[in-house]
This record gives sequence, structure tokens and C-alpha cells, in this order.
Amino acid sequence: MSRIEIERRDAVAIIRFNNPPKGYMNAAMVGELDTAVDALLADNSVRVLVFTGALKGVFVEHYDVSELVALSEKLRAKGASFSLDRPSPESAYHKILTKLEAAPKPVIAAINGTAMGGGFEFCMACDIRLAERGPYWLGQPEINIGILAGAGGTQRLVRLVGEARALELSLMGRTVSPDEAAALGMVHAAVDGPVLDHALAMAKRLAGQPPKAVAHIKRLVRSAVETPLSKGLANERTLFLDLAVSDDGHRLMGEFVAGKRTIRD
Repeated sequence: MSRIEIERRDAVAIIRFNNPPKGYMNAAMVGELDTAVDALLADNSVRVLVFTGALKGVFVEHYDVSELVALSEKLRAKGASFSLDRPSPESAYHKILTKLEAAPKPVIAAINGTAMGGGFEFCMACDIRLAERGPYWLGQPEINIGILAGAGGTQRLVRLVGEARALELSLMGRTVSPDEAAALGMVHAAVDGPVLDHALAMAKRLAGQPPKAVAHIKRLVRSAVETPLSKGLANERTLFLDLAVSDDGHRLMGEFVAGKRTIRD
């Protein structure tokens, strides 16, 4: 059984996580996910990626803790110790999240249920997060089992909700409902289900946007927090002109001047 299911709808790829019965992320799923992401990002006919869960009420419950216990036992048996002076290397899962963030294509998380721990870390690496209303839980509760969010949770959550709220949520190990997640800025919106319908409507609009403009805008916005303002503005000016001379940019601006479209089309 494939743990990663892919469906194509025109230029939109729907990727479903399917790992019954609990819907955990695990090493086997990560391997399949890595292959799927690489293939879809390399496919020029795919313009938007939409991730969702195949199990009812579950996006990704969280990472399989039994695998983490096995890792702990292996490292403890070796007497391993860790220091910030010797950073640990990225795992395959870390690399997947980085790839999605850096990809020139929009990535949407259609959160159809619970997404905690590694599951919500995946959501935070996506560009757009839509959460279906229901008795579901989102967030980073890792401290409740003695660890912390290890796939970007402490870093990306701060960028979404600010330091104070990220500290409160992470230290308390508090998960929130879809509506509270929307109010806090953890997701873009809480929607009445099925969430995939909402995500596909957005994906259709994104797939129709000029792909080079999409890629440039995503690159600039994604890097803005870590880029000095002067450098970011220089990058923006350069990519603005790159689009101005592009085929799509020249054509669409010409249609506007000719009265064939408005800027809100």
C-alpha cells in the first residue's frame, strides 16, 4: 500500500497522506514523500501542490513516537551527546520541508483534521494553510512527552504568531482548534468542510497566475524576514524588471492598457 497518494486535476497535484490506522508520519512515509515531492516539483505541467489527509479527521496526527524512542535508545547506547557547537545534520524530513518552502510553485495544506507535532510542522512549511472546522487539534505539544518540535516548529511558529505566543503554546504544549488557529495566525482560515474544496478553488486561481511571477513573488516574500531591507528591495527591483520584460508580463500589461482586462482580473 502506498502511503502517499497522488491525484492530478489539470495543473493541480493533490497529495494525500495515507498511513492507517493512526495517520502518523514515519520513515517509510517520508521516503515516499521525498520521491513524490521531487517528481512533482520537476514536472512543469504541475503548477500547484495541495497536501491533505486520506484518513477522516486526520491530516498527519504527528510523527510516530515509537520511531523516536528507537532512535533515542540507539543514541543512548552509543553514549551520544549533543552540543550547539556541533549542529546535527538535516534529516530527509527536514530537507523535504525546506524544498517545499523554496519551491517556485505554491504549496497548500488542506488540513482536514488533526495535525500536531511533525504534522503541523509540515503545514507550517506550506505557503497556504486552510483548516477544516471540527473537533480537531493543531499545534506543537512535544514538550508533553519531554522533547521539543524538531522539524522547524520552534522557528516557523514564531514567524507566524510572534515570540510571546509561540513560547506560550510550545511551553504549555497547548494545541488549539481550527478557529483559534485562524485567530492566532497559525492558519490562514478555518473553513466549513470539506476543506479540499476550498483549497482546490484557491489552487485553480493560483494555477492560472503567470508562473514566473508566482515564483518571483514567493521567493521574495519567503526570504524577506532574513534579508536586510536594502538587499530585499534591490532583489525586488530586479525581479520586477525581469517580469516586466517577460512574455506574460508584457502581454498582460498590454491587455490592461488596451482595456481588455482590469488590474483586479
